Amino acid sequence: MNLGGTELLIILVIVLLLFGVGRVSKIGGELGSAVANFRKGLQEGAKSDSNESGKEA
Repeated sequence: MNLGGTELLIILVIVLLLFGVGRVSKIGGELGSAVANFRKGLQEGAKSDSNESGKEA
């Protein structure tokens, strides 16, 4: 399924009508925070893995 610009615009308008601008921006902020925390966790996991492998050698 390939969505074009027109379809994405229609979906965006429907979402804005259903939830309102304030709620959509709040959800976007929470989603961005979740992604940032996920990336931070991946980086910390990679650092701890490299530290553990360094101790074994």
